[in-house]
Amino acid sequence: MQGHSGEGRAARTPLPSTPRSSSRGSPSIRSLSRRSVPRRSLLRALGGAAAVGGLAGCGVPAAYVAPGDRAGADLSATDKRLSWANWPLYIDTDDEDESRRPTLEAFEKRTGIAVDYVEEINDNDEFFGKISPALMNHQQTGRDLVVISDWMCARFVRLGWVQEMDRANQPNVTAHLDPQLRSPAFDPGRVYTVPWQSGITGIAYNRRKVGREIRHVSDLWADDLKGRVTLLSGLDEAFALLMQGNGVDVTRWTADDFHEICDQVESRVRGGHVRRFTGNDYIKDLAGGDVLACQAYSGDVIQLQADDPDIEFVVPEEGAELWSESLMIPDLARHKTNAERLVDYYYDPEVAAELAAWVNYVCPVPAAREILASAKDKETAALAEDPLIFPDDAMRGRLAIARDITSEERVGFAKRWNGIVGL
Repeated sequence: MQGHSGEGRAARTPLPSTPRSSSRGSPSIRSLSRRSVPRRSLLRALGGAAAVGGLAGCGVPAAYVAPGDRAGADLSATDKRLSWANWPLYIDTDDEDESRRPTLEAFEKRTGIAVDYVEEINDNDEFFGKISPALMNHQQTGRDLVVISDWMCARFVRLGWVQEMDRANQPNVTAHLDPQLRSPAFDPGRVYTVPWQSGITGIAYNRRKVGREIRHVSDLWADDLKGRVTLLSGLDEAFALLMQGNGVDVTRWTADDFHEICDQVESRVRGGHVRRFTGNDYIKDLAGGDVLACQAYSGDVIQLQADDPDIEFVVPEEGAELWSESLMIPDLARHKTNAERLVDYYYDPEVAAELAAWVNYVCPVPAAREILASAKDKETAALAEDPLIFPDDAMRGRLAIARDITSEERVGFAKRWNGIVGL
């Protein structure tokens, strides 16, 4: 679900890079450096295969692993390390030395656990293809912790390729995980997955150039926006918002709902209303004025607004999709308890605040808001009031986690959608 714009950087310096002690208390927060390269956007530049709509791996024979066969020997008690696979630009780094990751270094110092942090995930399907041979053959992946999008997490959970986490090792997760994210359809109770960061797929537009407020998905189809609108190309990224525009409950949408939006989009493509389908490049189009309104990710818009305050992000009155990218422990991981401790560490509100201030996505730890609000630096404290990081109650009421596309649906749906998009 995400361009690479190397221009323009909002001036912020990071949170203190010195490790925190284990004692509680208000951290000393100073102003933060907001990256000009949105993390989710870069993914599209790096991993174009995502736009194919998730077909990679669909030809892999179902290789379900029963619960009793998922655990391996856990070496955590004697081997103080773990391997963690994540996406690029998805963790805080030190301004003076970008190879240093302050929150991760603090975890290592606090626990004595060394973390091999690898930014190797550029695309969900590509990563699925990389580790699926090991998992389907009941072999170790060499990774103790991975972060992928929830729609792909659903596939791993269905196949039995990830282990249940022990909440006894995760009191912070139990206490602080956002209630709205606690029980997606594919993983009730978040037994196998814990959100790393979340975000919203909504509408971005240039208020000054459009000349009015956009409040509904249907506002995209106004005559004066013909040829100045883009939609996301990825099936999993695009469908929910369009369905919500039709008044569909995306927690339980049907095949008829899907084909209805396909018919509508196909008609608007033929009529020239949709300029094109995009990955990350809507950022450039919107910033340059070629596009006036588009499907967009909340985290990207925070970046755009730093350079152009006329850019606005809207959660339509009909609703918008709330998504997550989540942490999972693969089958046969050798350091399961260490991985569980790392997950829980990032649910400490102080740590979550430090991370949220750097990545600027929807924080899955609402308690981090109070930490940021107490910051002496006004710009940092203002993040606590940003609804794209901490959605307010009114916005939350319009957010929904969409039912994922099942394996039975995916091939046919992707064929239909990709035919419209031109993939």
